[in-house]
Amino acid sequence: MTHASLRSGSIARVVLICLALATFGLVLGDPPNATALAGPRLSGVTGVQQAAPLLRLGSRGPEVRALQITLARSTYLPYSGVDGIFGMQTWHAVIAFQGWSGLTRDGIVGPRTRTALTSAKAPTSWSRATGFEIRIPQQVLLVVRDGRVQRSIHVSTGARGATPLGHFRIYRREPMSWSTQFRVWMPLAQYFYGGYAMHEFASVPAYPASHGCVRIASTDSRAVWQAGQIGMRVWTAQ
Repeated sequence: MTHASLRSGSIARVVLICLALATFGLVLGDPPNATALAGPRLSGVTGVQQAAPLLRLGSRGPEVRALQITLARSTYLPYSGVDGIFGMQTWHAVIAFQGWSGLTRDGIVGPRTRTALTSAKAPTSWSRATGFEIRIPQQVLLVVRDGRVQRSIHVSTGARGATPLGHFRIYRREPMSWSTQFRVWMPLAQYFYGGYAMHEFASVPAYPASHGCVRIASTDSRAVWQAGQIGMRVWTAQ
């Protein structure tokens, strides 16, 4: 075999190997338009905004604790309730905040409630006199002492406007009162007009539901009871 034949054979083999590698690369490698098929790439995690999670009954963690601190600073929750767990006391506090802020009272911290919380502050009372102010539209009871709102508490007043409106005073207090009309116990009852009282009740929904009394959840009823006394003013109004 001549040198020319060897060179021709070598060249032919090289060409065949190159063709095979090229074909192999096209099969296993990225197609020419792989970038286009993959779609746009994120420039970085820091440039991506993630929606804040909804906070509701059962939520736990630092986000809930931060929420509770905000609610406590603005009088909707006692500081003893800051525990990082979204329980019923926190739910009632959120309901009170939503009612006062003109938001839907659903007990869920979504985008609108979260935004409103950034400027949360204690409600302003009508009077600086020590006593209770019950805002019917907001379904919020204010505990006022020495000119300051100490607590803002979610309540449920009378359905269809059954709670009497006006200026009253507590004339009777009973740790455990029995309603003969409705045949139900009313713990920590403070009567302010006829048979109408502020009292603890098992069901305190996010809307007016009572027969006329002012229902208070068990998580907050003790605070209202301890703040009250015979002769203290109670102001209910629209």
